[in-house]
Amino acid sequence: MRAFSTGIKKTVVVAAFVSLVPVGGTGFDFIGVSIAKAQSSIVVRGNQRVEAETVRSYMTNRGRAMTAQDIDESLKALYGTGLFSDVQIQPSGGQVIVTVKESPLINRISFEGNKRLTDEQLKSVVESKVRGFLSRSKVQSDVQRLLEAYRRNGRFRATIEPKIIELSDNRVDLVFEFDEGDKTAVSRITFVGNNAFSDGRLRDVIKTRETGLLGFIRTTDTYDPDRLTQDQEAIRKHYTKNGYADFRILSASADLDRERNIFFVTFTVDEGELYTFGQIDVQSTLPELDPARLRSVVRTSPGGTYNAEEIEKSMEAIVAEASKLGYAFAQVRPRAVRDYGNKTIAITYYIDEGPRAYVERINVRGNSRTRDYVVRREIDIAEGDAFNRTYVTQAERRLNRLGFFKSVKLTTEPGSSPDRVVLNVDVEEQSTGELGFGAGYSTAEGIIGDVSLSERNFLGRGQFIKVAAQFGEYQKGYSFSFTEPYFLGYRLSAGIDLYTTHYEDNFYRAYSEDAQGATVRFGFPITDNLTLGTSYSIMSQDIMLSRSQVNQDYRDGEASLAYKQFIAGGKKNATIFNPCPGGSNCHRYTVTSMPSANVVYNSLDNIQFPRDGIYVKFQTDFAGLGGDVSYVRATFDSRYYREIYADWGLIGMLRLRGGHIEGVGEPVDLINNFFLGGETIRGFAAAGIGPRDITRITPGGHKNSYRINEALGGRTYVAATAEMMRPFPFTPEEFGLYTGVFADAGTLFNLDDNLPREGRPIRDSKGKIVGRFSYTDTAAIRSSAGFSLLWRSPFGPLRADFGFALTKAKGDQEQVFRFSGGTQF
Repeated sequence: MRAFSTGIKKTVVVAAFVSLVPVGGTGFDFIGVSIAKAQSSIVVRGNQRVEAETVRSYMTNRGRAMTAQDIDESLKALYGTGLFSDVQIQPSGGQVIVTVKESPLINRISFEGNKRLTDEQLKSVVESKVRGFLSRSKVQSDVQRLLEAYRRNGRFRATIEPKIIELSDNRVDLVFEFDEGDKTAVSRITFVGNNAFSDGRLRDVIKTRETGLLGFIRTTDTYDPDRLTQDQEAIRKHYTKNGYADFRILSASADLDRERNIFFVTFTVDEGELYTFGQIDVQSTLPELDPARLRSVVRTSPGGTYNAEEIEKSMEAIVAEASKLGYAFAQVRPRAVRDYGNKTIAITYYIDEGPRAYVERINVRGNSRTRDYVVRREIDIAEGDAFNRTYVTQAERRLNRLGFFKSVKLTTEPGSSPDRVVLNVDVEEQSTGELGFGAGYSTAEGIIGDVSLSERNFLGRGQFIKVAAQFGEYQKGYSFSFTEPYFLGYRLSAGIDLYTTHYEDNFYRAYSEDAQGATVRFGFPITDNLTLGTSYSIMSQDIMLSRSQVNQDYRDGEASLAYKQFIAGGKKNATIFNPCPGGSNCHRYTVTSMPSANVVYNSLDNIQFPRDGIYVKFQTDFAGLGGDVSYVRATFDSRYYREIYADWGLIGMLRLRGGHIEGVGEPVDLINNFFLGGETIRGFAAAGIGPRDITRITPGGHKNSYRINEALGGRTYVAATAEMMRPFPFTPEEFGLYTGVFADAGTLFNLDDNLPREGRPIRDSKGKIVGRFSYTDTAAIRSSAGFSLLWRSPFGPLRADFGFALTKAKGDQEQVFRFSGGTQF
């Protein structure tokens, strides 16, 4: 009983003691109660903008005695905020005195001496902000970020000096002074281990370029580590697309020569063997999913060159077909089996049902200018749809192809539940506007040029707009073009073109012309390479002969009698005698209303300077939907490019083209005929082959006669070209000089019967016969051979052709030298 009473007493004492401790506790223990109470008060001094409670929140000793470790940790925490330039902590009696000196506020951030990067670009790099506290450590970090931005723009010698200008009220101006230095360009790009493709061919695959004489125009001839990474991926895709399934990049290095301020970039590759496709099969574990039906959409075929891109596209096509049949979660896994002896790879596409996951959310990030829907419409899945990795790969390829973004990356992360996936689309925008200046020279048109302003992502809506002006010795004009790539929300392009042009008469065009027109067009992509296009055009033409060209004596020879007959109204047996009496000019005004359709297949690796691929275009025009003329015209153009011998960079090209025009219910006007010459069969003048007016005229009162000899054009033509090009020997490859040989052949013939009949007499104003109509019209093959010089200049390809006629017909006009070129730069 006594033991029990003693225990009760102890319990009461303990309970009484515990009741003295505040509820919730302050971290005090019983032994240090008196010390804690003595130092529990924290006094903040020197603060002006920062609240005292904010300072106290960073003290690590709150509620307990201050130790040396507490002081050290508190100092680090307070300095780490960046709010203070000086902090002192001193325990004093029952208090802790914290004396601070606040960091000054940044009144203004300015950049001086910067030309290559704008203020807006630099502001996006620095972390220091206006109306924020100045932190010297942050300023130094900003300097490093700015230097990195300059290095990515090829300025490795750039230096930056930050300056702090003190103002009243504890404010400062932060100024970054720049010395941008010279551009650190890529002097040489070398490939080691490549045998299948020449260095020049691989340089065309990558974005990085070598600097040269006109390197000041380029922006890609500097070292950028991100671009180098993209280049490696581009090289890998190029090889795996062309049969080298085992291709590897062993290393990609960029060595800086600091003394000369240049980079040497080297790619070391292991090409592996060239493979072709072996047996192709499709197998499915899903019921009611017929593999035979899925084989019809597979794009790989036995015997074809191995192509990793075609495998990806086959997977996408299979998934799309399976989705149509109700299998939204179908996934495709290609299995490759190599036959090392025969160098073939058999592909089996295994189809099964993937995990049932749905897209919870799609986050589009980094698109400060491009609208979200422009990005989202390239992705064939939306929030709530079944998630399929194949569609993600397809979307990434489409977004890269737009050309709106410097980089595109699609990643996934878990959603709010195991069957939910969040898709993140991270993009980095790049400039899409272009101020273009075009210049060139043609032996037919003389000096020609254009100025244009274009935008590929107008107002961030993904639309294309272009305004241009053309000028030259014999022509001038203006044009406007607009394209909406997703018309009415479908993957259907629609556009409109407006133009007005004036042509002066010259030595090969015996008339002047004013033309205005408008075209509405639509494009339907069938596959990545195949496009179907339709359009409607309406055009007015005002053809004019000057008074001197229609004089009664026909002594000038400036315009053929055929053109005069055309101007006179196209009457077959009209008397060709002063067809425009009393006027200073002779006009013929016509309106053409014409729907058209075309099919284009384009697998060229480079539009401007192709080395590999096929281009085929077939177009049909139907004039006569109203208007003054009625005809059907069909044309085709096909080209095949192939690198023949990689070590020499030898490129081969075969081209076949032709066309025919047929009047509907009326003859074809001369102005609508085809005119061929040196642009098609080199070695001949512009409009130098085909039917001609060879009427001989003996003007009244003149002893000497002359032959008119002017082109009339033809209704049918066909032409073929074989050409080989290679880099010019003994010249640095970065100069872009090429030489080549060619052979051309073709014919133009088939005059309509709207001309005065052959042999009809021509009389002057006194009724005297001064000549008889005479024409040539033969389907004889014209041919030529020669050599070319080409310069891949920053202004576009410029070329000089030296052609020599091998076979010709009566009346044809030869021209050995032809110069042409000029494009946007």
